[in-house]
Amino acid sequence: MGRRKTIDRDRVLDVAEEIVATRGAAALTIGAVAAAAGITKGGVQSCFGTKEAMIAAMLKRWLAEDDRRFRAAGGDAAAPADRIRAHVETTHSLDEASHARAVALLAALLQTPEHLMAARGWYAGRLGSLDPRDAGGRRARLAFLAAEGATLLRFCGLLSMTQHEWDDIFADIRHLLEPSLAARPPQGKVAQR
Repeated sequence: MGRRKTIDRDRVLDVAEEIVATRGAAALTIGAVAAAAGITKGGVQSCFGTKEAMIAAMLKRWLAEDDRRFRAAGGDAAAPADRIRAHVETTHSLDEASHARAVALLAALLQTPEHLMAARGWYAGRLGSLDPRDAGGRRARLAFLAAEGATLLRFCGLLSMTQHEWDDIFADIRHLLEPSLAARPPQGKVAQR
């Protein structure tokens, strides 16, 4: 009797992410993943059960990877602006393949609204401690949104940019987080006396 073939879940998730990244979220099916991974549909189902569970596994893996990168960049800092600074550094330093994976996952999440709760929680966690009444908090919030917007525009193919342009944009975003700027009133507003 032959030994039962084991299936590498991470490899199957890699294949699923590649399908979404290259063919779009609508192309993500159990059958497409099975064919691309060289296994049976039953093999994919034995790993994940359903397509929705596979998307949940993709999200869980991405969030764990992102959390490791975020913590390594200083994301455990107590100050909200320092946490945003770690997010900006993490976002800027990702390679193109990682950005493509993130955007692919986001596309899959939009197709499956019940998985949006985890993504919403992630965003709330990154922005939750900022004080929008504080100039530094507003600037940090703007830096966060700029980093996320630049990422989506570039990696969804909506705005073509060279690596130099990408780096230049992130230099501008980092400038928003400089403490000396936090004390200044926003451009066009007069400080109240």
